[in-house]
Formats: sequence, C-alpha cells, structure tokens
Amino acid sequence: MTENDSGGTGRVLVVGDVVTDVVAVLSGPLASGSDTPAAIRSTGGGQAANTASWLAAQGVPVTLVGAVGDDGAGRDRVAELTAAGVDCAVERIAGTTTGTVIVLTAGGERTMVTERGANVRLRPDHVAAALSGAPDATHLYLSGYTLLDAESRPAGLRALAGARERGLTTSVDAASAAPLRAVGPAAFLNWVREVDLLLVNVDEATVLAGGLEPAAQGRALLSVARRVVVKRGGAGAVWVDRDATIVTSAAHRVTVRDVTGAGDAFAAGLLRAWLAGAAPDAALARAVDLGAAAVAQVGARPVR
Repeated sequence: MTENDSGGTGRVLVVGDVVTDVVAVLSGPLASGSDTPAAIRSTGGGQAANTASWLAAQGVPVTLVGAVGDDGAGRDRVAELTAAGVDCAVERIAGTTTGTVIVLTAGGERTMVTERGANVRLRPDHVAAALSGAPDATHLYLSGYTLLDAESRPAGLRALAGARERGLTTSVDAASAAPLRAVGPAAFLNWVREVDLLLVNVDEATVLAGGLEPAAQGRALLSVARRVVVKRGGAGAVWVDRDATIVTSAAHRVTVRDVTGAGDAFAAGLLRAWLAGAAPDAALARAVDLGAAAVAQVGARPVR
C-alpha cells in the first residue's frame, strides 16, 4: 500500500527498536511438549522500524533512529528499510546481536518471545546527533519499548527532551502491557508527561488508567497527554483530547491472517493524517485503513 504524497507532513523522526521477526502462523492451538504445524517466515520487525516503514509507504519523509548488531541480520534490516524509503540513522553496535522476536500467531491472537539485543544499547548521544542532523523534522514518534527497558531509557528520555527543545510535536506508543506493569504506571506516565499524542491498546490503557471503558481511560490519561488514542483491535479505536473531543471509529471487517505490526500500521496512518492537519475522525479513519491492511497480510511491514 503506497502513496507518493505525504499530505503536507514534515519529516518524522521515529526512535526505537529494529528487530528480526520470526513469525509462526500456527495451524491450531500450540501443542505443548509436541509438534504444531505452522507457516514460518523471517522478516524485518520492531515497533519503531515497522512504523517508519508504514510512514514511508505513505510518502512521509521519515528517519529511523535505532541500533542493530554488527552482524548479518543488522545489515539486512538496514538494507531493507533503506530500500523501503526510510532514512536510517541506525547505529551498529559491535559485540552484540540484532534483536529478535519470535511471534506465535493463531486465531487472530499472538504471543511474542523477545530478545531486544542491540536495541538496549541505543545511546542518548546517538539520539541527540540524529535530532541535530534532521533540521526538517517536525515530529518525533517514540516506541515505548525504549522507555520500558532501563538500559535504553536514557535514550528515550533524551529523544523526548530533545524534541521539545527543538519545537517538535511528540507521540509515544505505550508498547506492551506486561513491561508497563513491571516498571509501574506512575513511572511511565511521568516519563511521557505532556506528550502531544499517547497511543495505547486496551490492555495498556487498563494498566495505566484502570478497568474503565475506553473513552474514560482516555480521559483519565489526559492528565499527562494532550491527546490519547485507545486502540481496541477488532472493536475500532477512540480518540480523546483536551478540547473535550471524543471520536470513535469502527474497525473494518477483514480476514485476519496475522496481527503482527497492526498497531504500528495504525500509528503510521494516524500520524500521517493528523500531522497533515486532518480532523480526529479522518485521522482515525486513516489509521483503521492501515491497521486493516496489516492484519490481512503476513508480516509487520507493508507489502510493496
């Protein structure tokens, strides 16, 4: 899915993980202690890298800031991102390996087994240099995984601080409920305080705001973010902002093949529309379109 017109958006800096996804689409329930037939493929992944790819597929100028190992997988990941139109400010870290995620998917659900590898070695000075090297940037998107690991957290915090210093708008995706719970919701909300846009799925919103209905969760999170989008999977999404705007969007009915990267595609569609000046309902509609395109294919990146 490709568009050549960015719709008037400036350059987006995307900061966060680059990994190799090993995706296994299971034929049925996982047979513990035995064999489960599956269709298996190895492909590029990582929340930040996926979002950057979906932005580039829409014609948005995008720079990915991240880290890979000094290995074949790292070289392959950078090469495929470059071929997809992403400008890569990706550091190669000697003596470590590129991150890997094993994704088990069945019945529209997924389980991920993660080794973050070089991603935890992303350095604040590398992020600062990338910010300085992109004078045309207007927005910074940060993958929450960067904040959720203590080793990469200083780089994530530097990204947000540097973006604010340069007058960029900011967005953060909360990334994953289990590590959010581990670091504690109060700590995470303090790290992202006054972000322009916070994206959460229902599980993440429950960790951060409690077991409320989605619009109420969004309103509760407006104490730290100017705008909140709660992703509800097959039930659509909700936008809430400090102007008391509440917009809901239904999901498209599609045949689900693999949900890997659906949230990243959703984020890219939302950012492309919102940064170009679209109203919340139009931005959500764009996000839902790309999320539907993602789940209808296998793999987390747009098919070219």
